[in-house]
Amino acid sequence: MAAVYKTLSKPGAKDADGDKNGSGTPGAKRNKQKVLILSSRGVTYRHRHLLNDLAAMLPHSRKDVKFDSKSKLYQLNELAELYNCNNVMFFEARKGKDLYIWFSKVPNGPTVKFHAQNLHTMEELHFTGNCLKGSRPVLSFDLAFEQEPHLKVIKELFLHMFGVPQGARKSKPFIDHVMGFSVVDGKIWIRNYEVREVEKTKGEGEDEKEADKAGKTKAGSEKETDVSLVEIGPRFVLTPIVIQEGAFGGPIIHENKRFVSPNQVRSDLRRSKAGRHNARAEQQRDHLAKRGNLGLLPSGAAKTVDALDTRAVFA
Repeated sequence: MAAVYKTLSKPGAKDADGDKNGSGTPGAKRNKQKVLILSSRGVTYRHRHLLNDLAAMLPHSRKDVKFDSKSKLYQLNELAELYNCNNVMFFEARKGKDLYIWFSKVPNGPTVKFHAQNLHTMEELHFTGNCLKGSRPVLSFDLAFEQEPHLKVIKELFLHMFGVPQGARKSKPFIDHVMGFSVVDGKIWIRNYEVREVEKTKGEGEDEKEADKAGKTKAGSEKETDVSLVEIGPRFVLTPIVIQEGAFGGPIIHENKRFVSPNQVRSDLRRSKAGRHNARAEQQRDHLAKRGNLGLLPSGAAKTVDALDTRAVFA
């Protein structure tokens, strides 16, 4: 009987009526989210630092070793089921330069593939903010997430990924930082800020001085504080590429037509450089031909004639 009493007295245990202790709503579901974070082979040091920063920010996450295959991503569903995770964040590195991040909801989907750019980690010196490790963030979304259907899907996926559930393992019951998600030019800009509260000094408020002199301030009144946001990091930009209906598979329900592959961008740059080189070489040949027609070439260059030249052979 003592064991039954201990079981029922635990917070969250169900009574005989099916209600949880401490909650009057029958059948209330608990938000259970767990994120599996892993990467592929070939990630750079910056990609690895970003992965470690996100794993440190999410106390409900589990970091795993590198995944060998880049083509058989459906095997990540079995891996997530093995670790009892219902969310997967997979970092895929290509050519040691490009980083693609997969956000997937296991086992039924959806899956969103992003291209990550402008990566900045917490270790950079211009990020002076700080927060408690394991604390829960406030997720701030741009109004644009409510205007298009595919952005609504991405917002819901971000809520499951970055929203730390209440009472999660290794989490702290404090809220001291804000994660901002903004949509600009078809890209999603992600920032992380510390909520810093500083008490006002005596020299800042003249009204407080006047109130103190008049004796109007109350002894039990709360002190006024200045609230500001200081960036903690990491910061990065995500460009959505495709949204699949299933978990790492299934039909494509949305595709970004404006996305340009970084391979195509590098190819265009090389082609433009080659075009400029060819134009300069052709201009040099035309210049030499024009000087030769006018007889302005050096004397040595005019006397040297190749016997096997086409104009000499077929003259």
